[in-house]
Amino acid sequence: MCYAEGMPRFAPFPGLRYDPEAAPLAEVIAPPYDVVGEEERAVLAARSAYNAILVELPVPDEGAGLDRYAHAAALLERWQHEGVLRKDDVPTFYVYRMRYRDDDGAERSTTGVIGALGIDAAGGQEVLPHERTMPKPKGDRLDLLRACEMNLSPIWGLSLAPGLTEACTTAVADLAAPAVATDDEGVVHECWPVTEPDALRAIGDLAASAPVVIADGHHRYETAGFYRNERRAAGRDVGAADALMAYLVELTPAELAVHAIHRLVSGLPDDLDLLAALAPHFAIEPGPNDAAALSKAMAATGALGLLTPDRNHLLIPTSELNARAEADLDSSRLDVALESLPPHEVVYQHGVRNIAQAVASGHAQFGFLLRPATVAQIADTAHSGRRMPPKTTFFRPKPRTGLVFRSLKDV
Repeated sequence: MCYAEGMPRFAPFPGLRYDPEAAPLAEVIAPPYDVVGEEERAVLAARSAYNAILVELPVPDEGAGLDRYAHAAALLERWQHEGVLRKDDVPTFYVYRMRYRDDDGAERSTTGVIGALGIDAAGGQEVLPHERTMPKPKGDRLDLLRACEMNLSPIWGLSLAPGLTEACTTAVADLAAPAVATDDEGVVHECWPVTEPDALRAIGDLAASAPVVIADGHHRYETAGFYRNERRAAGRDVGAADALMAYLVELTPAELAVHAIHRLVSGLPDDLDLLAALAPHFAIEPGPNDAAALSKAMAATGALGLLTPDRNHLLIPTSELNARAEADLDSSRLDVALESLPPHEVVYQHGVRNIAQAVASGHAQFGFLLRPATVAQIADTAHSGRRMPPKTTFFRPKPRTGLVFRSLKDV
């Protein structure tokens, strides 16, 4: 494959995959680690002794005297020794399709490819972040990477190369039926290994022809770069650590469902007149008290939504607010408005229902609903080299962990 200067490196790799006889895929895949709470982790762990969550969110093995990271590494070694995880014989791309129904009940799919994405040595020319990241400790993921020497879950990258979807679809058109699993949300996950040389070359060359925008996994990407540099500084062969596992999807509305990440606000003075405080920034109108109806009214009126314990409101941005906002995004508009309020805490939360429940239960004083960014806005931001405010986009459905693992012990 040819890699032009300033363009991403994206290559096939011999992945580790579950033997379907020993570990049926539906029993072992798991959501990304950062959206799994304690209760869901327990459900997944009980589903199979080989569920991917056991290594993605490990716990100590006190009987064996292993901390959580050493325990994850020991499990991976055991699963390989038992033949539960088997390594593919040749470098492989893994075409991965998620089929689902959107919020309106329409059938949709997201088709992309899992491969090894080179860590950008140029610092932002080949692989582009689309949001500013919030401070987050790297220690947990870094310690897991050190112990396991394996990419356990793919980051999600958006390719600016037109035609990637078609190339993936063409590559699997004549292949046998894929490995299939349906998750707890009804999303069907399909994965095909692609090894035919011409198909590998077509996908790899296309993916390497345009920059990649990170949709999900900014911190894992940064951690992978830190780990690579750490190995280099220690005099170790960097080898496979010069890349990380990534799921690339063409940046096009047909392939992506972009949702908003909303805001929960707490800690404001009890006597604050919030509507009066927001009046300089918005024209405020009564809104439907049903949160789902409020969300639809927002789309129709160009408004943000406000949920209070008493009633809901539509917040229509003023021209002055639009001028002060860093970008034509609700996240930027709300950032300006929130800066004018007394000190408070903000919690980021996806899902309109989750916001409504938090306000109704008293877990938050107020909830702000935002309209999602569009795919065109994401593409424009990426092409211009800018970044969106933190927690602007939520991509759904989420790629599952456990379809394939990538060893970093290879050189």
